[in-house]
Amino acid sequence: MEFLVGIIAIVSIFIGLPWLIFHYVTKWKTAPRITQEDEKLLDEMHILARRLEDRLNTVERIVAADNPDWKPGLPSASSSDYEITRRN
Repeated sequence: MEFLVGIIAIVSIFIGLPWLIFHYVTKWKTAPRITQEDEKLLDEMHILARRLEDRLNTVERIVAADNPDWKPGLPSASSSDYEITRRN
């Protein structure tokens, strides 16, 4: 019984593991690459997100100017995390 366990362990280490690694390396190399069109779309979405964030900040400033007791709603993270995220 111990002999059979030893053979299974050796076979899995020297045959199974390299096969598994080469299988996923091949899958990784044949995976679809990001195209120029995809990059352009991502850039446009990033620009749009920045514009929307600027608009939201403008609306918050206007509301805060009209109503001094109003405080802008922050995300669920702490305000220091929010400020760090907004700057990046």
